[in-house]
Amino acid sequence: QVQLVESGGGLVQAGGSLRLSCTASGEILRDSAMGWFRQVPGKEREFVGGIRWIGARTNYPASVRDRFTISKDNAKKTVYLQMNALKPEDTAVYYCANGPYLRIAPGEYDYWGQGTQVTVSS
Repeated sequence: QVQLVESGGGLVQAGGSLRLSCTASGEILRDSAMGWFRQVPGKEREFVGGIRWIGARTNYPASVRDRFTISKDNAKKTVYLQMNALKPEDTAVYYCANGPYLRIAPGEYDYWGQGTQVTVSS
């Protein structure tokens, strides 16, 4: 079993920045991947980036590529999502997830955190 805990969400003005953290515990696979997703009510969960525990490979959708950056600290089993130039449309609950592959589909991930709310005011 893998447990994931997100933190760092909150309220920020448009143009501001936030850094989310996701700390993993349990039997996480060394060569697995971590994804960040977000969801607003009534919409499907959206992939906003991911990283593999081994190496430096990352993946971002075009909608956030120039604003969001994912990094990791393997020793702390923690991944970070640095979000810059935030927009009101970035408002959502943000989740981290763990799965065997770095994929964009939520169904490809096996474990999920509880989510952290990010609200961007205009």
